[in-house]
Amino acid sequence: MRRTLPLDRLANLLPGERGLTRAEVAQRRQLYGPNDIIEVAGRPWLDLLRDTAGDPMIWFLVATSVAYAALGESVEALTLLLAILPLVGMDAYLHRRTRASTEGLSSRLAARATVVRDGSETQIAAIDLVPGDLAIVSDGEPFPADGIIVAGRQVQADESALTGEAFPVPKHALMEVPADGAEPAVDVAYWGFAGTRVLTGRAHVRVVFTAGDTVYGEIVRSAAGEAHVRTPLQTAISSLVSVLLVAAAVMCLLLAFVRLRQGYGWVDALVSAATLAVAALPEEFPVVFTFFLGVGVYRLAKRQALVRRAVSVENIGRVSCICTDKTGTITEGRLHLTHLIPAEGIAEAGLLALAAAASRHDSNDPLDAAILRAASSGGASPAAAEVLETFPFTEDSRRETAVIRDREGSVLAATKGSPEVLLSMSTLTAHGQTTWNQRIIALAEEGHKVVGCAWRMLDHSRCAGLEPTHGYRFAGLLAFEDPVRAGVADAIAKCREAGIHIVMVTGDHPVTARAVAREIGLGDATPVIISADEMEARVSSGEGGSLRNIDVIARAVPSQKLALVRTLQESGEIVAVTGDGVNDVPALQAADVGIAMGERGTRSAREVAAIVLLDDNFRTIVGAIAEGRQLFRNLQLSFAYLLMVHFPLVVTAALIPLAGYPMLYLPIHIVWLELVIHPTALLVFQDLPASQRQARSGRRMRARFFAPRDWVVIAAASTLITVLIIAGYGYGVGERGSVEHARAMAIAGLTFASAALTAALSQLRTWVARTVTASTVMLSILLVQTPVLSRLLHMQPLHWDDWGRVLAASILPALLPLMFPPRD
Repeated sequence: MRRTLPLDRLANLLPGERGLTRAEVAQRRQLYGPNDIIEVAGRPWLDLLRDTAGDPMIWFLVATSVAYAALGESVEALTLLLAILPLVGMDAYLHRRTRASTEGLSSRLAARATVVRDGSETQIAAIDLVPGDLAIVSDGEPFPADGIIVAGRQVQADESALTGEAFPVPKHALMEVPADGAEPAVDVAYWGFAGTRVLTGRAHVRVVFTAGDTVYGEIVRSAAGEAHVRTPLQTAISSLVSVLLVAAAVMCLLLAFVRLRQGYGWVDALVSAATLAVAALPEEFPVVFTFFLGVGVYRLAKRQALVRRAVSVENIGRVSCICTDKTGTITEGRLHLTHLIPAEGIAEAGLLALAAAASRHDSNDPLDAAILRAASSGGASPAAAEVLETFPFTEDSRRETAVIRDREGSVLAATKGSPEVLLSMSTLTAHGQTTWNQRIIALAEEGHKVVGCAWRMLDHSRCAGLEPTHGYRFAGLLAFEDPVRAGVADAIAKCREAGIHIVMVTGDHPVTARAVAREIGLGDATPVIISADEMEARVSSGEGGSLRNIDVIARAVPSQKLALVRTLQESGEIVAVTGDGVNDVPALQAADVGIAMGERGTRSAREVAAIVLLDDNFRTIVGAIAEGRQLFRNLQLSFAYLLMVHFPLVVTAALIPLAGYPMLYLPIHIVWLELVIHPTALLVFQDLPASQRQARSGRRMRARFFAPRDWVVIAAASTLITVLIIAGYGYGVGERGSVEHARAMAIAGLTFASAALTAALSQLRTWVARTVTASTVMLSILLVQTPVLSRLLHMQPLHWDDWGRVLAASILPALLPLMFPPRD
């Protein structure tokens, strides 16, 4: 990663270690503003109110509730008003989560900074830093802004918050200003970044970027500024509701006008229009959608996947690609000592004891921590009674040496570091060095970080204060790795079986990334790997679609991860992103489904993610996607049922009165039909069980709810039901000569068709489906055939041959979804 260095900000300040004067600070603060990396909105609750008021679903529920109240349906009106509460609550929750995410991002920033001003060191609030300030950052302290390191030795930084990688990053002082323009590109090795911290050494940093211009600030702005995009299904529901409302309004006005022209009077005209309005109001769709989201949250929680944004339940079932961070997601996120290769005559415990003797107990270096942890658990603590001298790791020496006196009083030097350096300092022959070099190369190609260890006896009185540089006995090699989490390989295999593409995104070298990818089975153990720079080149040249065939993106930085997600989305993929660090926040926010690790993930990643894995197990993602696919499938079936039943209800409620016949449905009939439709849509289909294994998909799952073939089946079935209802009504009026008989034929036909569709779509797989189907049939027979009830409903009992016609007519439309069920 290289950043441009705007030299105009640092005029007469590079190179050198001069601090700013108070006058310069005041001038620069006026020009660049405070170092406020995390900007907090002034009136956040007003923003919440504005966003909530702009939600069309809220206004739809309010409007339909008022309409029901005006029609005297107080129960329906109250139900719809209560349905607003969870929607408003969800908006408030998301608002609170955004603020919590901002607080989590703030936790990694420096609160105070040591700077040189007017020739002396002073402590100031980090927010008061300005470009040009000379900041002094010591061991364990965070960088307060982005700047160029102008002085410092043995400086290493922990940049895992930005890069996700666990290894310490060596830093160097920029001794000469590049001469390639007003904004030369400077390598990351010379930069200190806000949100990261110094592991070893003491760095003098010339501040270049503050506030939102820092890399960390860009991440925060990307996370906070990412607009909440409505999901495809939400958009489809809003569009459907809008179309149905407009169509219902037009039809109601038309029906009222026609009934008046037909001479039925104002009362009939108003009742006809009101009845049609009640029948046409599509309140089932948003209510069912909200209900299914709640069911999804519950089911995914049982699978150890905590849903933080309910609408992600829709997308999790349609995921076609997972972009996963390596460190902390595929791997455990910390170094482990995995291989001890001692030299001849030295035991593994002895090699580990020497390495521990050359390590510092008070160090923040993950390498020292891994060695000391392994030594403690293995009982190989160093046999030193006293540490006489230490010579820390530097980029020049590439080793760390400790001079110790053991329990017998002997003095020895133990050193660890670059194997190549230690081999050159050893007494090994050329042949011996070649043999060890081959072992080093083999370990490195397997993705290990390799460290050598050596030792020699000393006469301390003769070399006090000087680091021994030759005459060492080579003790062996230590190999470290960031281990793969248990179960990841199996989970990836299941994703591959389900047609879900996995892309591992890492800042590692391609060789290391390849070793990990092979271990977990990416690309059937022959992963296709490209660098992030090559990925950007492909995107720039219009070849972004080729990324669907890539298994690993190596040497990636946060902005490139975000670009990868957006490119895959533009290619038609439904993208899930897994991650656990601050560096993952922008990609988690932009993804269709952001999945954070609950145990090891940073607070920022957990708060911004749509789903948090409670057990940090990659396998949980597979189970969550399987559950999500079944939930999406269930929602498809529920909406297919609603469309097939709702369309005939509305059309027949309008066409029969428009044709001059008496009204088919009275308000009490609409209540009856709603008592059939609502529980069926809400209970039957959400209760269908999830599949035990992932379904194989031969194509990418597109961002659509129904395929064209599904719309054809829905249209054909609903049209057929409409025709049969009208035919039944005509038969009753013509053959039986009775409007009450005709009405009974038509309504019984619709209720029986509803039961048949329920049976066909659910296949009666649950007791709820069987109970609701049977109850619908029995209720219809009871209400129609009981003379008292039939009279109250303005109907007449049917003859048994009429029931035969009703049954035959209801089964025929149900054959279509039975033979051609909605596709996933």
